[in-house]
Amino acid sequence: MFDNPILKSPKNFLLYFLFALGLTALYVNLIIYDSKLNSTTALFDVLIFNLLLTGIGINYWFSAKYLSIENTKILKIIFSHFLGGIFVTFFWLILGYFITLSVVDDQASYSTFFFATIKIRSIIGLLHYFLLTAFYYIVIYYTSFQEKLLRETELKNLVTEAELRSLKFQINPHFIFNALNSMSALTEIDPKRAKQMIIKLADFLRYTLANNDRQKNSLSEELKNIKLYLDIEKIRFEDKFEFVEEIDENCNKAEIPSMILQPLFENAIKHAVYETLDKVTIILSCKPIEGYLKISLSNNFEGESHKKGAGVGLKNIKERLSLIYHQDNLLEVKKENGSFTVNIFIPVDNKV
Repeated sequence: MFDNPILKSPKNFLLYFLFALGLTALYVNLIIYDSKLNSTTALFDVLIFNLLLTGIGINYWFSAKYLSIENTKILKIIFSHFLGGIFVTFFWLILGYFITLSVVDDQASYSTFFFATIKIRSIIGLLHYFLLTAFYYIVIYYTSFQEKLLRETELKNLVTEAELRSLKFQINPHFIFNALNSMSALTEIDPKRAKQMIIKLADFLRYTLANNDRQKNSLSEELKNIKLYLDIEKIRFEDKFEFVEEIDENCNKAEIPSMILQPLFENAIKHAVYETLDKVTIILSCKPIEGYLKISLSNNFEGESHKKGAGVGLKNIKERLSLIYHQDNLLEVKKENGSFTVNIFIPVDNKV
């Protein structure tokens, strides 16, 4: 019984009480007001019949709950409630009549009055049954609708999380494959550098696994991971590139999607450092701007480097940003005057 919406909430119980008072007022106006009953008999009649009706009404919940609209044919529901309304009204009238008859003084006069008003009493009883049952059906539908929305939201969140994990797991394999190839080559020509690379790679993977379940991380923590990555690439390419930071002090504690920066650096290494003999400068900058955290990574290049523009790594970033922030305009790619720049815009609150 405690899943009955009237009994679950004091507010709902108060509303039901007000509904019962309104029905009592209707009862008094239609049945008692013009009667010639003495005041004591009239009071007994009003109290007994309306208290019974109020108490019985709470139990209509079960008929609405177990005759579900979703699982029962509509004709069966209508027929069942039609019979139910008649039965409950008859039960209410008989019970109320005998209780009232047992407490009033002039039983003969009251019996005459009761049977004279039985038609309007029946209408009130049926009206109460159908109104309250309809209310219960509305509550059941609304509750079911809210639960459905909640399940759909939870499912959508699970799907989004799965997509984010899938995109996230696409990052490491490319880099690890290249690192292992480099280590394989270095084991024969420079074992010492190969050993350094193995140690750095182990640190990098340890950090990655430790933060694997986090969707967001502070920029300062992400930079620690990036520096581990660049240390490994330094062993591969030695002095072929340098890394420059231009980070506003307000950016360090700002949260960004974890591992969102690594594909940017992989892109710069693959398309600039790997494909040129000249030294490449990779510049990472960050500053708050108009409600966003603007993170830029730029590098110089020569020839046909970066000719495809946004590759798999940048597409991965764009999809992750779209899933997390529900905006499709958070990635910007520029290629001009021998410089390739990728701008990421992270929505932030006023604390940044």
